[in-house]
Amino acid sequence: MTELRPVKDIDAKPAKATPTLPDAQTVTEVEHYTDRLFRFRCTRPASLRFRSGEFVMIGLMDDPDPATGKVKPLLRAYSIASPSWDDELEFYSIKVPNGPLTSKLQHIQPGDEVILRPKPVGTLVHDALLPGKRIWFFATGTGIAPFASLLRDPQTYSDYDEVILTHTCREVGELTYGARLIESIRSDELLAELIGEGFHEKLRYYPTTTREESPKMGRITDLMRSGEVFRDLGVEPLCPQNDRAMVCGNLAFNLEIKAMLEEYGLREGANSQPAEYVVEKAFLD
Repeated sequence: MTELRPVKDIDAKPAKATPTLPDAQTVTEVEHYTDRLFRFRCTRPASLRFRSGEFVMIGLMDDPDPATGKVKPLLRAYSIASPSWDDELEFYSIKVPNGPLTSKLQHIQPGDEVILRPKPVGTLVHDALLPGKRIWFFATGTGIAPFASLLRDPQTYSDYDEVILTHTCREVGELTYGARLIESIRSDELLAELIGEGFHEKLRYYPTTTREESPKMGRITDLMRSGEVFRDLGVEPLCPQNDRAMVCGNLAFNLEIKAMLEEYGLREGANSQPAEYVVEKAFLD
């Protein structure tokens, strides 16, 4: 008996496999806050382990090289905004019109892929600080991202009696991400159960704007120099015996507040040598 074989269509072209980005993760959610700011969530590699506050390299494929036609990954350092226990990864980004990466990244949609290099690093971690009573998170703009991770980590509240987040932006709309973050944390029943009595009193939020009128105007460094922030919060100025600080913002802000923290008597720490404050040194385009 002759075996029947399917007839091949000589005109049919072999199916091409859908190209996949190296270290690809799938975008699951995108939310735009202003014409300059957005956040997105993506899948998390099963093998990825990180400490809340760390950052990874993420990106997309660049345009082909005009001379060679080769395509290379375009990567930047992004703080992980989700806590270490989250099943997904969250990132908070600025949109730079001519930025090599952000000009492309701002157009991603759920279902798209992003490159994620699963090698987390960073200094904004609890291990880089000595034990203290109160921790300050000083952020400008998208510098709030690592603190979004740390503020959702139960260790933050077990390590400190008081947690203060300051967030300075130019316009009110740029504070939306932080305001919603604080609201979600304060209404999180699981965190409240893990942290226990006094959870809501532990977390303090101090947003300010520098251009658009808001309930609290001014650069946080100026408000610290005048003593206004301490009077508003009803706390004493920073001291190395009680206070610990983490800083993440633009370069000028980081340098200015670093000098101020030194004046208060705090010393800069690192993973290898914990002290009283740490500054993130990775910047976005």
